[in-house]
Amino acid sequence: MDKNYEPPIHWSDHEDIAMALYEKFGDDFNESKIYRVRFTELLEWILTLPNFAGKREESNEGHLEQIQAAWVYEWRDNQD
Repeated sequence: MDKNYEPPIHWSDHEDIAMALYEKFGDDFNESKIYRVRFTELLEWILTLPNFAGKREESNEGHLEQIQAAWVYEWRDNQD
């Protein structure tokens, strides 16, 4: 198996999505900015993440809320 292989990410993988969003945006988004992101925008960003295998129609507000919260925790974890 290719050691660079990364398994596909699905809607229920909230932490993986949050990590990918943090990798993509870094500290451009702090806690208050993350909570102000519109779900329509968040949805588009998630759909363009590498290895994301979920479909637009599988998303729901609950997933987006959990992803948003996980992204905040990911951001906090990366602050000194």
